[in-house]
Amino acid sequence: MSNPFLMNKNKKIIVIGAGFSGLSTATALADLGYQVEILEKNEMAGGRARVFSEKGFMFDMGPSWYWMPDIFETYFARFGKKPSDYYDLIRLDPSYAVILSKDEVIDLPANYADLRDLFETFEKGAANSLDQFLDQASYKYKVGIQKFVWKPSRKITEFLSLGLLIDVLRLDVFQSFYTHIRKFFKSPTLLKLMEFPILFLGAISQNTPAMYSLMNFAEIKLGTWYPMGGMHLIVKGMVSLAEEKGVKITYNSEVSSFEMAGAKVKGVYTKSGFHEADAVVASADYHHVEEVLGEKYRNYDESYWDKRVMAPSSLLFYLGVSKRIPRLKHHNLFFDRDFKIHSQEIYTDPQWPSDPLFYVSAPSVTDPSVAPEGCENIFLLIPVAPDLADNEEVREKYFGQLMDRLEEYCGVTIRDSIVYKRSYAHKDFKNDYHAFKGNAYGLANTLMQTAILKPSLKNKNLKNLYYTGQLTVPGPGVPPSLISGLVVASEVHKELN
Repeated sequence: MSNPFLMNKNKKIIVIGAGFSGLSTATALADLGYQVEILEKNEMAGGRARVFSEKGFMFDMGPSWYWMPDIFETYFARFGKKPSDYYDLIRLDPSYAVILSKDEVIDLPANYADLRDLFETFEKGAANSLDQFLDQASYKYKVGIQKFVWKPSRKITEFLSLGLLIDVLRLDVFQSFYTHIRKFFKSPTLLKLMEFPILFLGAISQNTPAMYSLMNFAEIKLGTWYPMGGMHLIVKGMVSLAEEKGVKITYNSEVSSFEMAGAKVKGVYTKSGFHEADAVVASADYHHVEEVLGEKYRNYDESYWDKRVMAPSSLLFYLGVSKRIPRLKHHNLFFDRDFKIHSQEIYTDPQWPSDPLFYVSAPSVTDPSVAPEGCENIFLLIPVAPDLADNEEVREKYFGQLMDRLEEYCGVTIRDSIVYKRSYAHKDFKNDYHAFKGNAYGLANTLMQTAILKPSLKNKNLKNLYYTGQLTVPGPGVPPSLISGLVVASEVHKELN
């Protein structure tokens, strides 16, 4: 009997992009014996999770929340490894702080009994309601994560078993999160707290399926964690594992064009020349890859892409501050303004926000290695609509607004102690990642952009071109991107054998 591992060794796979999904795909295929090369546009791996250092500060550029630890465990276990082989996790307590006003701050405790007590202070019976809500959310997490997100979503028949149809009904796929959560809670404060994780999915709660209460289960029961040293250590671990499996990663190698042979991709071109391949997996921005392919070979035309509901972009500031800042926790959510207005300015009437909510991460509160002694590492983020005109004047306007509010809350001046500052927004997302409309998080997880209604992971015109990452299944976020890579690797393997 022939050895499939030896058979695969003669087949070469090109993966475009060394973000989470690209590394995941490449490692899984190399583990099956394929020759795999990742062609990465930038000077390092990680995609949006890149890192840079300045003046003794280490800045994670993108993802800062470590949720769904079980997905990371599943990923590394697939290759006989554990996250602890690459980084040390600690659970944050409090998980995060929610600032409702200068004088009203809620620290979300990691301990569930303490969280129940906190909920009861806002609404009589809310502790029991939380139990009931999370019982349902636990089921959704189990089914959603163990069944649905692992499906390639290429055919409706993948979802037509009686068991899955029953699961679909129990998952509340056709009810909004907005309606669902109000069956359990009435307190405006509790509703804010429970709707917060939905922001990561890129849509307001009225347009997000109630199925995504699974995010609340992940946040509350599975916890908020942090890899000591920074989020980039996840990428470093994944790169180490990929290279151990034989993956070659070539940096500063942007793919400029494809060469076809009939209905197949023969290979791709970079500035260093031609890279032949038996299959190509694009972990780069899906829309950009379609533009490079050209009209004849792309899956979707421009009108299709223009109709997609995008998750927000972000205006980011990376600050190195030469003193410690009081009152800040590791994660801080400034919900001290009207979210309805801000959300309308993202989704309904896209524009720069008039009075935004924002997020502050201060990893140096937890991890002294990311800042010089006695200093603070601060990451500021405003969620904003994609495809806005982005210039330095606009960035500075919002920087002033954020500093005014942050200094008022913390009770100290900050601007006079800033020793390093960098901003990042739409233009940078486009330049660094070719991000469609300068998005930060991919497609919004609306009902009409779920499962088979997302852009397909397989090119319809070319037999050996696949897509992975946040613009295809299962969706945006680090854990879904890891899953996306493994799902696509499985599809490639099935179709090459």
